[in-house]
Amino acid sequence: MDCYLGIDIGTFETKGVLADGRGRILASAKRRHDLIVPQPGWAEHDAENDWWGEFCAVSKELVATSGVAAGDIKAVAASGIGPCMLPVDKGGKPLMNAVLYGVDTRASEEIEELTAEIGEETLFAECGNALTSQSVGPKILWLKKNRPDVYARTHKVLNSSSFLVHRLTDRFVIDHYSAASSTPLYDIRTNQWSERYALRIIAPERLPDLLWSTEIAGQVTQQAARETGLAAGTPVTAGTIDAASEAISVGVLGRGEMMMMYGSSMFIILVTDHRVADGRLWYAPWLFKGQHACMSGTSTSGTLTRWFQEQFARELEADDALRLLAEEARASPVGANGIVVLPYFSGERTPIHDPHARGVIFGLDLTHTRADIYRGFLEGIAYGVTSVIETYQTAGASVDRIAAVGGGTKNAVWSQAISDASGKTQDVAAHTLGAAFGNAFLAAIAVGAAERGDIRRWNPVERSIVADARNHAVHRARYRTFKELYARNSDLMRGTGQRAFDEA
Repeated sequence: MDCYLGIDIGTFETKGVLADGRGRILASAKRRHDLIVPQPGWAEHDAENDWWGEFCAVSKELVATSGVAAGDIKAVAASGIGPCMLPVDKGGKPLMNAVLYGVDTRASEEIEELTAEIGEETLFAECGNALTSQSVGPKILWLKKNRPDVYARTHKVLNSSSFLVHRLTDRFVIDHYSAASSTPLYDIRTNQWSERYALRIIAPERLPDLLWSTEIAGQVTQQAARETGLAAGTPVTAGTIDAASEAISVGVLGRGEMMMMYGSSMFIILVTDHRVADGRLWYAPWLFKGQHACMSGTSTSGTLTRWFQEQFARELEADDALRLLAEEARASPVGANGIVVLPYFSGERTPIHDPHARGVIFGLDLTHTRADIYRGFLEGIAYGVTSVIETYQTAGASVDRIAAVGGGTKNAVWSQAISDASGKTQDVAAHTLGAAFGNAFLAAIAVGAAERGDIRRWNPVERSIVADARNHAVHRARYRTFKELYARNSDLMRGTGQRAFDEA
């Protein structure tokens, strides 16, 4: 039996899937890990344990529980959270914890410096993106300025998937889709690393080699085989960022098709046939030559529901707490009895790109319950997503179909709120295992065992979440309040109001 292995490193857990050539899931496994927050605005992972250690554990479990011989696994593909910044030495050993994607806002000063030096117009022309907390380039500059000893010993700067691929094959590679997040180091005009900012940030030779996601990076080494339980010589793809694999897993293939990923944050990808240039959105070449991607993301969603549960529902069984909270929220009416929440508990990415933004719970009175507040959190996330969808539309991009994926799709209150607030239908596929399943499919493509359109057969649409017109009307009123709350309080969030208060 020919099988394909996909493993994904998420913010809070590692997931793996073993699938056959028809997309049947033969085994799945996962491991949990923690987000490391050394100080406000920082977000890290222990790459050695959280990434490689869990990859090995999941891989071994998949082989053992499936009953499949390791030699029957014809290809392996890995993905992970991103874009990340991980400096490693010549042997690929991490020199510090990995600095995570846009939820880590430590490089705000470097973003401002580089934007001023390079200029916004040049950034758009050469890199396709404005500099934000999602950009890797400023984080490398932060490393150079604040950890010069680590920077000096850095042989390569990797992301999560490129670290895993190196451990599997001994090759330092990164796919084009992931590399495009290394603004300003990746030139979208040539699909190559740029020499232009090497002196200021880092030389291109200290970055991984560029490949397309379904190109074969190498084969599993003897050492990796011993650690993972895979067969030496098994082909390994270049890999990619988790969101891209997740989009593939639910059949996001062509122009106008959008993936909405419910995870620790909301991440959204729209496939286009041309580059959409808008500073509020991110651009990258898509996984396949000739296609483009327009991305966006919020800073919180799953992290916010988890925070709420840990702070205000500790008495609930940990494994079932979020389901029970969702049931409570269902008892609160649409509109959360007047509560409006700004979900900016870790700054915000799209569309405001404001690391200083802060969370707000507005409209409280003594009649409100925990159910109202929790529903307000879910609807606040929905309003943030609505703002993102509106941004795509004002940028001139057509949103013709939305495929929803991730654990949040099982929360009916949350997913319905997003459709009701945005007015958009969401399709949910039969398998919502996400990036790991998408990786298994990409592995099959890489060795010629599948074509892109086969994902419709691997993972057909199972149900759709349709907007309710009456609920939409309620949400539109709350949404106006949502936008006005940020507009009126953004200066206070930046500290202007605090300084004025202190001076008074």
